[in-house]
Amino acid sequence: MKFPEDCLYTRQHEWVRYLDGVATVGITEYAQQELGDVVFVELPKLGDSFDTNETFANVESVKAVSEVFCPAAGDIVEINEELVDSPQHVNDDPYGDGWFVRLKLKDPKELEDLLKPEEYTEMVAEEAAE
Repeated sequence: MKFPEDCLYTRQHEWVRYLDGVATVGITEYAQQELGDVVFVELPKLGDSFDTNETFANVESVKAVSEVFCPAAGDIVEINEELVDSPQHVNDDPYGDGWFVRLKLKDPKELEDLLKPEEYTEMVAEEAAE
């Protein structure tokens, strides 16, 4: 499994793509595979604020309901409305159409604490071996 080089990753399996002061956030390919078919996504409201590691969304799959955690503190500036009617985008295209929210970060330096693609790849390999 290969993870996009233009993303950073959390230990809870979220990805972040940061551009021009805004972070796009979703769950990784590994996370969606572990969940199975996603049948429902509960997203926050536009303008909501979240702290680092605070739950901002829920994903319901055929296997379980899982929380999605905010990778860095920020305010929701856009939500992916398409996921409401088409939650399968999370499975089909987790790094494209399957994104969850866009955040205006309070402190972009928080991203320095996230995992680089090679570090995340190593972590996933260790998890899979357990």
